[in-house]
Amino acid sequence: MQAWGLTDPGCVRSQNQDSYEIKRFDAQCLLCVVCDGMGGAKSGNIASALALDIFVQTVEGLRHKGMTPEDMEQMLRQAVKQANFTVYDQALQFADFSGMGTTLVAVYVDGDRAMVVNVGDSRCYMMNHDGVRRVTTDHSLVELMVQRGELTREEARAYPGKNLITRAIGTEASVECDIFPLNVGKGDCFLLCSDGLSNLVDEQEILFEVIHGVNKQHCCQRLLGIAKERGAPDNVTSILAVIA
Repeated sequence: MQAWGLTDPGCVRSQNQDSYEIKRFDAQCLLCVVCDGMGGAKSGNIASALALDIFVQTVEGLRHKGMTPEDMEQMLRQAVKQANFTVYDQALQFADFSGMGTTLVAVYVDGDRAMVVNVGDSRCYMMNHDGVRRVTTDHSLVELMVQRGELTREEARAYPGKNLITRAIGTEASVECDIFPLNVGKGDCFLLCSDGLSNLVDEQEILFEVIHGVNKQHCCQRLLGIAKERGAPDNVTSILAVIA
């Protein structure tokens, strides 16, 4: 397995409140995580970095050889729980951190099994030569409106309230995450990203760059370039993981 990632403040913001990590446990086991912080200049970056660290540390402490899918799901739920508790606790203790929170999307791959977890509107796409699918469902106001038939997907892309999320790490005492178990094989690819990318680059463009791009290790840089050509008003973060 191979993985590459990058994060960039974009074209407008001076501070980057996104965080990401790629953690290789062994040749067959990989964890990739993207967090997109919120809560203003004082605390969004703290929330994303703190949630990322606690999530990764929890997975590292709980993982073991021969995990069943149930074990993997329990591990990821516990990691989300610990990340949420830590960010929420810090927000309560320090006035400067009040109201901070972060999205989180991660994929844990172990051999031919993968599990995706998300809270918020950072996304995971899975793709191969057969096409692309968005694994995660945004926890956002605009996604609820689409599901209720009040907006089309196209209308949702330009909706003024598209960045209002309905779930986040650290904003409440507890939070519910979504878990998606997947079977994976050689050639499958995962693209994790913050909404700074997904708001500007659509699924087919992502598919083209990942599958047909000249060099996969430069794919995240190419996607960032597209976002910047379109103004990149938000921070842009992505990770590409390839099953070899």
